[in-house]
Amino acid sequence: MIHLLEFQWHDLINPEFYIQIGGLWLLLFIIFAETGLFAGFFLPGDSLLFVAGIYSRDLASSVIPSTNEVVDLFFLWIIISLAGIIGNFVGYWFGRKSGPFLYQRKDTLLFKKKYLVRATEFYNQYGGWAIVAARFVPIIRTFAPIVAGVVQMDKKKFTYFNIVGCVAWVGAMLFAGHFLYKWVMSKFGIDLKEHLEMIVIIIVAVSTLPIIYKFFFAKDKKDSKKVV
Repeated sequence: MIHLLEFQWHDLINPEFYIQIGGLWLLLFIIFAETGLFAGFFLPGDSLLFVAGIYSRDLASSVIPSTNEVVDLFFLWIIISLAGIIGNFVGYWFGRKSGPFLYQRKDTLLFKKKYLVRATEFYNQYGGWAIVAARFVPIIRTFAPIVAGVVQMDKKKFTYFNIVGCVAWVGAMLFAGHFLYKWVMSKFGIDLKEHLEMIVIIIVAVSTLPIIYKFFFAKDKKDSKKVV
């Protein structure tokens, strides 16, 4: 158990830390913030949902009395998806209201223009489906709904992609965490709760690969074209 007196800054990227100190309600706020507020881009959304799948029974039982794992999972799936959907709507609304002003704004601790530019490129490349794909890409998922608002994406179209993307993202990470935990425990007798740091590192590495590829290799391709 993590105690506040033992808090260290690296705990901020430890998903188990949030679950232990705030439970389901803090988890919901983080999912909302990561997709609705500038400050949320550094939060561990993917790994947090994965670990939430491992702790699904504890999280769900804090709200509904149930001994059925399927009920627990679907309850979490619905309520967490709602938090993410609302978060995206907030980002979309902010983008529509702010418009081009954001591209002129100077960098601050909670706002980095380069992230907004990358999200714009991501949106231009994939169109409406960028809202769905962005859910699975850290940092991009924070700014994608804002970009959709800035370019005045149709509200009905945004709503559709927002719901599809959030439900798919939350479901994939939540169910993966829950069933992988059960499978590893029954097959190898290994409790993944004792190896969460390694799991988090793997998830972060996999989820950030698209950003690393785009930053380094896409840049090399552009440079090579210029040389030619």
